[in-house]
Amino acid sequence: MSASPKATATSTTLPTVNSAPPSRLLRSRASRWIATILVVAVVVIFFSVGNDDWFSIVNYTLIAAIAALALNVLSGYTGQVSLGIAFFMAIGAYTSAFLGGNRPSSSLDPLGLALPFIIWLPAAGIVAALVGALVGPSALRLKGFYLGIVSLSLIFIGQYIFLNARGITGGPQGRTFPIPAIGGAAFDQQNAFFGLALTTGQQYFLLNLVVLTLASFFVYNVMRSRAGRAFQAVRDNETGATIMGVNLFEVKMGAFVLSSFLAGVAGALYASFSRYIAPDYWSLTLSIQFVAAIIIGGVASVWGSILGAAFVFGLPLVIDHFNWLPVGGSGIISSSDLNALLFGLLIVVFLLFEPGGVIGLARRGQALTRRFNSHKEGGESAEITDLPADQ
Repeated sequence: MSASPKATATSTTLPTVNSAPPSRLLRSRASRWIATILVVAVVVIFFSVGNDDWFSIVNYTLIAAIAALALNVLSGYTGQVSLGIAFFMAIGAYTSAFLGGNRPSSSLDPLGLALPFIIWLPAAGIVAALVGALVGPSALRLKGFYLGIVSLSLIFIGQYIFLNARGITGGPQGRTFPIPAIGGAAFDQQNAFFGLALTTGQQYFLLNLVVLTLASFFVYNVMRSRAGRAFQAVRDNETGATIMGVNLFEVKMGAFVLSSFLAGVAGALYASFSRYIAPDYWSLTLSIQFVAAIIIGGVASVWGSILGAAFVFGLPLVIDHFNWLPVGGSGIISSSDLNALLFGLLIVVFLLFEPGGVIGLARRGQALTRRFNSHKEGGESAEITDLPADQ
């Protein structure tokens, strides 16, 4: 039987649920361009007027954002509990130390091959990824609490190895790490590039900003691809993902290797910028700080990783820089104690009221703005959707 003309006419005039008025699309594109221009303007102004103290704070924050992004790939996007981020950062740091460090002048000096920066920085990520590929098959057969315990054991195993591998790590007293250099221009001194004199902080800022930008765009595009959708399917429901044909082991291994690579690069950058680190720095406390960063900033979000690093790693440095709290004395809270209390409070608040973190609050605000504009324009038929989870 053929459909009646009335039914056919009705079916052809149904509105599209996800359609949006052209004016709304134009405003959305305009707001993105405005936001991009503002970010670029802020970066340029800061680069021009910032002093060494501020560059130090921002550089540590940018490096921490790379490591937080690494943890978000594994825990946020793929749903795998991990407390071993500090271990993989240490692998990257000591790889850079071995490849880029000075050749030993005596038997007591740590080993080094004095290779250029263009080799030891990517090698730090590659070696960390290879270690992740070796650990992954055993660790990823577990999930949830048990996987967290296995990743936790990496910290303690790593501490023992790093303290005793004196030829690479320098032992308990630590070692110095290589400095990036382009040609003969090392970043520990002022250099002129294209006629522009740059301080040490400015050179590291440009390097860290470029690496963070590349890592962010890469992760963002991966999470919008088929592989990224597989990551998120495994996070949401492993049984359902298996039914849809997702290979759980391959997906988890891919996330583990990518996360380890980014952590290794972050560890190499952090060690190079700090210049000197003892093995006990790569501890459980550091891993917990990164867990706090992705919870506060936003799980499964590139911007959440950056904002979380700013809260957890940048804010304490700002508090210490301005001396907002007196240090020492009886009955006086120190800045480190305040930071611990603040992070604990923020974690509890976000877990209870906004699991999406700071990015979740931004999405709620954007949704409310869209709903207000929709009612104002009489466009209630259009569906209001939040930002995708990977922005």
